[in-house]
Amino acid sequence: MSNKPPLDGYVDPNIPNPNGDGDAPIIIYGYTPTLALAVLAIVLFGLLLLFHTFRLYTTRLYAFSVLLVFTTLCEVVGYVFRLRSSPPPVGNPYGVINFVVQYFFIVTAPVFLSAAIYTTLTSFIAALSGHNSNIGAARLSPLGLSKRTILGIFITADVIATIVQIAGAALIGVSESNRKSPVTANNILLAGLAFQVFAFLVFLILLFIFIRNAGKVMLSTEGGGGNMMQMYTLALVASSLLVYLRTCFRLAETSQGVGGYASSHEAFFGALEFAPIVVAIGLLGWWHPGRLVGRHGLLSAGNGY
Repeated sequence: MSNKPPLDGYVDPNIPNPNGDGDAPIIIYGYTPTLALAVLAIVLFGLLLLFHTFRLYTTRLYAFSVLLVFTTLCEVVGYVFRLRSSPPPVGNPYGVINFVVQYFFIVTAPVFLSAAIYTTLTSFIAALSGHNSNIGAARLSPLGLSKRTILGIFITADVIATIVQIAGAALIGVSESNRKSPVTANNILLAGLAFQVFAFLVFLILLFIFIRNAGKVMLSTEGGGGNMMQMYTLALVASSLLVYLRTCFRLAETSQGVGGYASSHEAFFGALEFAPIVVAIGLLGWWHPGRLVGRHGLLSAGNGY
């Protein structure tokens, strides 16, 4: 009689487990990842990678554009490994390394996206204050925070949250491979997500304080810059809310535990992880802040962008 504990997780009845050295006894995803979603994601993120690379060379807003290039590149790599988790003959859904690597890159990608959003806020503050010499950056900035403080706080928070999440996901993979309870590993993952949700909520509050502070300034900015600023700020807000939606979904999914309803249905992943990030990156590509505050942007004159 085997001393191994019984299986607790999803096993696809139509796909035999290869039982290789790198295979878990169950499919850790909670379902078999579909080939179609992975291919669609690779194509869309690949196109967005090219688009943001083009924007990098045309706007010369280096920090923002490089971050978006890294975002899309991470997404492409992540979904390539998710493709490797699709049904045979293309992939092997039982492979632990495919699960861990795709999770690493798909979770890391929004960190670069969030950092790009943070830099956009600080660029808008500097551009508006520079274009309106009678208004200082401290008056426009939420709570009078400096650019360095805003970037330092939120980028540090994202890095810490992401490290904790990746550690939790890796430990889940190890636990499932050894047929041990993944509860502790899932709690580690949950802690990282809860911290990230809290930190991004604080950023959203600061973003709306900036909009309140800058409302009249946008309307009074000469040369049509104010109207454009409103449009680009709306795109920034929409992208931020989409990122926050995705992070809240991840928190809700993880709170149900490994094998919970949300984590065992790929439709939730497609609608609340994949789709929000694609749309957010697309919005920031079309309403690219470099067209406003880049080297040749409408509000860039004399501001050093």
